[in-house]
Amino acid sequence: MHLVSPRRPDPPPLETDDVAIIAAGTAAWFVALVVVLVLSLAGRDVHDWWIEMCAAGTILGLVGVSYCVRRRNALAGR
Repeated sequence: MHLVSPRRPDPPPLETDDVAIIAAGTAAWFVALVVVLVLSLAGRDVHDWWIEMCAAGTILGLVGVSYCVRRRNALAGR
């Protein structure tokens, strides 16, 4: 015999600062981009895709920050 316990209610969602989280990740990609560019200019063997990956992370991070700011402002207006 299998006893089924009643389902507990879902916990409330955590309140997070999405803009700060995305901005921190974007800053990390930008720092990586600067490091890779400096190494490349110093004559180190740097793969082109490393530069492209860091640039893409930075650009997409800026898009993400913009989206999160607009979303936060829209939710605050409700």
